[in-house]
Order: sequence, then C-alpha cells, then structure tokens
Amino acid sequence: MTCYIADSAVFIMGNCDLDSSLIITIPSVAEELKSRDSLLRFDLAKVEGLRVEWPDPEMVKEVRKMAEHTQDSEELSKTDLEILAKALEYRDRGILLTDDYAVQNVAIQLEIQVKPVVQKKIKDIIIWQKQCIGCRKTFDKGDVCPICGSPLKKKRKKSRKEKSHA
Repeated sequence: MTCYIADSAVFIMGNCDLDSSLIITIPSVAEELKSRDSLLRFDLAKVEGLRVEWPDPEMVKEVRKMAEHTQDSEELSKTDLEILAKALEYRDRGILLTDDYAVQNVAIQLEIQVKPVVQKKIKDIIIWQKQCIGCRKTFDKGDVCPICGSPLKKKRKKSRKEKSHA
C-alpha cells in the first residue's frame, strides 16, 4: 500500500485530500508550523491517523551525502534532511509530498517519488557548483574565491531532465 511522507507544506497549504492514516511525517515538521490553521490541520490529521516517526540516523547520513553531492546541502534545513531520510526509508512504497525544489532535487537523485503540494514539480535534476563573480573560476564549495577574493555564486554544473513516474 502506498504511503505519503508529508513535508510541512502539506499542513501549511492544507489542500491534501489524502486519508490521514496513509500519511507519515516527522516531529520537526510540527516545529515548523506557525499559523493556527496549520497547527489545527496537523492536530486533526494526527487524530485521524497521521503517523509521526523519527527518521533513521543512517538514512539521514545517506541523505546528507547526496545533498553534498548535488550541492543542495546549503539550502536544506535539519527538517528537510530528516523528511528526506524518512522518505528514503519508505522509498519502495512511499511518495514524498513537498514543494521545496532543493528537497525534490535530492529526493529524485535518491530515487524517491515526489509529488508537489501546490507548486509545479521540478523538470531538471541539477548538480550545483560555485562560480566566482570576479575571475569566473568554478569551485565545488565555498563562499569566497580563493584566487581573487570575490564572492562565489551558485551555478548549474550539470542538469538532466527528470524521468516521469506516471
């Protein structure tokens, strides 16, 4: 049976018409919910069967490694890493619900099915690099160019079209 791993967008946007007993999330998602409406949706989903589970620490390590490979690690919060880890645990029978493009990019690299909540799904899988705005040299990481001292800006290193999981 398919289950759905819910990022905070599910509770913030509130347009999820899924059976709550098929939804799994993590404790830190609840910490991201600030509005009364999103907290109410979260609490109601819990009453209706939402499962709140801790992510496996080994899966978090695997996610962090992939995020470093794609250069998305700077964009991902602790909650993002943990929701990806939980989705990785359920990869064979789960779908990650998220609007976050960096989360989607890492998820697709990890062969996790993704379904956006409100936004469009990403079309390209991206590996990032840093480019100096001064001398234009490229680097895998950093904020300041070690050659000329100018700031580094994120730029696509390579990308490819996402295969559809229809």
